[in-house]
Amino acid sequence: MTARVLVVDDVPANVKLLEAKLSAEYYEVITAVNGQQAIEVAEAEMPDIILLDVMMPIMDGFTACRKLKENERLRHIPIIMVTALDQPSDRVQGLMSGADDFISKPIKNNPLFPRVRSLIRLKMMTDELRARDLTGQNLGLGDLPGWEDSGDIKGRILIVDDQARSSGRVSGALNEAGHQAQIVDDPAEALRQGKAGAFDLIIVSLSIRNYDGLRLCSQFRTAEETRNVPLLIIVEDSEDSRLARGLDMGINDYLVRPIESNELFARIRTQLRWHRYEDRLRRNLHLSLQMAVTDALTGLYNRRYMETHLQIQTARAKEEERPISLLMIDIDFFKNINDAHGHDAGDKILKQFASGISRNIRGIDLACRFGGEEFVVIMPETDMAIASLVAERIRQHTETFSFDIGGGEPVQVTASIGVTSLMGADDTPEAILKRADQALYRAKHEGRNRVSEHIV
Repeated sequence: MTARVLVVDDVPANVKLLEAKLSAEYYEVITAVNGQQAIEVAEAEMPDIILLDVMMPIMDGFTACRKLKENERLRHIPIIMVTALDQPSDRVQGLMSGADDFISKPIKNNPLFPRVRSLIRLKMMTDELRARDLTGQNLGLGDLPGWEDSGDIKGRILIVDDQARSSGRVSGALNEAGHQAQIVDDPAEALRQGKAGAFDLIIVSLSIRNYDGLRLCSQFRTAEETRNVPLLIIVEDSEDSRLARGLDMGINDYLVRPIESNELFARIRTQLRWHRYEDRLRRNLHLSLQMAVTDALTGLYNRRYMETHLQIQTARAKEEERPISLLMIDIDFFKNINDAHGHDAGDKILKQFASGISRNIRGIDLACRFGGEEFVVIMPETDMAIASLVAERIRQHTETFSFDIGGGEPVQVTASIGVTSLMGADDTPEAILKRADQALYRAKHEGRNRVSEHIV
């Protein structure tokens, strides 16, 4: 995963150290020497994450963080405060200023890189939701929801911990502060309640006896009902290797025992703020676009929405010099299916085929029904090689899936797929679609049931 990182520090040696560490991991690094310059550089470069020192001339890190979060264009950029200050009160001040994490100097690769990767994933997902919402705005279907700045953010919180005294203190503090906290000491029961409980945050102790806490987090992450719920883990040591693994698997934040109550509240506030914002983006997206830009039969986005979304994503990919790929998919011999089994059966196959595409792509990809039995998948942050692998996965799924037409024997179906990617700064959405169509035509001409890449 590559990204643009803004490093802000007035000490050149610190900047060079971070730049060397990040460049070795293939991040693009830009720099600033004080808080005011950080805001100006962020406005101009739109980084994916900001590593912000606290003690700086002209404008300190706490002030710069607040101003960045007050800026409508910049407030969605994650911020990690990097400083020699290591008291709980310093961490709390940073988190209350709007920072997403607080890492003390001297900087160690663990947990710096896992935390950077975790926050970049959050940024990418939020960017994708915002891009889809912007598409809706361009179609006249509503406005982007606002960012919740209020400190009085309350939520339903599930605590999974079998250390009764510790979990009792955390639960008591949260309930006293106005949250609704519930303790479960059995992982299986926690998973059941998590799926049924509509929680806003789940806290998992990695010290649960006789069970791997990370496995439980993985189960929460993969369950449909809890996939988007923030996960906060409690660890015994900030350098625990499991912390790094947890952040890499998608855990949002962590606390180190002994838990300091103000830091607990600050980290929970940060997670609830992100969660509420993403929930409003998703809700706004579903409500405003459901009728206007989705295909009534398959539930996928329609061609009108896809074309607008492709315009936005192509412009962003060119501006940020990042890849984007596109799949064009066609069901083979679909007319024969309609002739043999009727149009009702054809509609059932189209719905199941669309569902198969959705199950085999990522959350940031966008699938649409292009028309008839043709479908398109837009894949941000994806080069041709990876897109072709996904296309082959869809092809194999289609070939091996038994399509139920509501009576009689299941029907076997195959698909042909054309793949292309963005080709330079002069490329256009229209050209991308045309190349994908040409690659699809080649796949059908060469015998169908295959993936064909666009060849220059």
